[in-house]
Amino acid sequence: MPSAPLFALPSHAADLARIEEALKESVRTPDPYLSEIASHLIVAGGKRLRPILTVVAAQVAGPADPDLYERSVQGGIACELVQTGSLYHDDVMDEADTRRGVDTVNAKWGNLQAILAGDFLLARASEIAASLGTEVAGLLARTIGRLCEGQIEELRHTYNSARPEASYLSSISGKTASLYSTAARIGGIVADLPRPTIDALTEYGESFGMVFQVVDDLLDLTATDEQLGKPAGHDMVEGVYTLPVLRTLQAGGVAAVELLALLGKPLDQVERDKALSIVRSNGGVEAAMAVAREWAQRAEAACELLPPSAATDVLYAAPAALLATL
Repeated sequence: MPSAPLFALPSHAADLARIEEALKESVRTPDPYLSEIASHLIVAGGKRLRPILTVVAAQVAGPADPDLYERSVQGGIACELVQTGSLYHDDVMDEADTRRGVDTVNAKWGNLQAILAGDFLLARASEIAASLGTEVAGLLARTIGRLCEGQIEELRHTYNSARPEASYLSSISGKTASLYSTAARIGGIVADLPRPTIDALTEYGESFGMVFQVVDDLLDLTATDEQLGKPAGHDMVEGVYTLPVLRTLQAGGVAAVELLALLGKPLDQVERDKALSIVRSNGGVEAAMAVAREWAQRAEAACELLPPSAATDVLYAAPAALLATL
């Protein structure tokens, strides 16, 4: 993923500093043990794309006053807490040992603590959303539901080499794009922007989130183990067949037959390397990149419906910057 910020207003460093401070504040409790577990992945770092998106979206009609700015920060924090809580749960399901260069919560404290800490983060997100009004509270609740739906759609097709592409797109819309969409929409809501502008921000966030996930899935298959900080092809090994794999199978021919013979079960290292070689060299990657570009164009088109501003310019540039990481 990119090291340079994707949503960078002149105040980007100050925005990030305030977001980090607010994130840590949001999980402080009277119980030091719970506070430590709940803040574990937060203090490990992160790009904070969702809260930054909320802050930028709130400024598409012009710079925010201090009260509006703080409301946008809190809205972004709610989204980031949902994301972090979902990671706690994901790591339990995946039996993952590391995340962001540190032990996962389940590896360090156990599955029960990880599940409860993830639930706590979702509860804190809901509490913050409620403080921003009933519309934001309802929106975040629906988004948590969409995350669950997207994850369930992925799980029901684990190791299914006949997974329909529509299933993949539905899954990533739910588990990834929905939270970007909500982050952008909350920015518009707290800024009290006109409804057509809020809807354009929502469309932007959804489209950007789709780009983000397709790019992330491409990197899982095209980057090296060293670049990723984990073994390449992890999703394929775990039976999650993403767009480059599906497009390779759809293309047919010898490559599809060879890949199909490997899929449908866990892969050892030799099988993984062979599968990676097939996907990387037979058009699936290029086909998936074309889909990512289509979603980037949708995000850019949504920007055409936003007021001209420095923030809108930042949003317009972000999808291309994400594609440039490939």
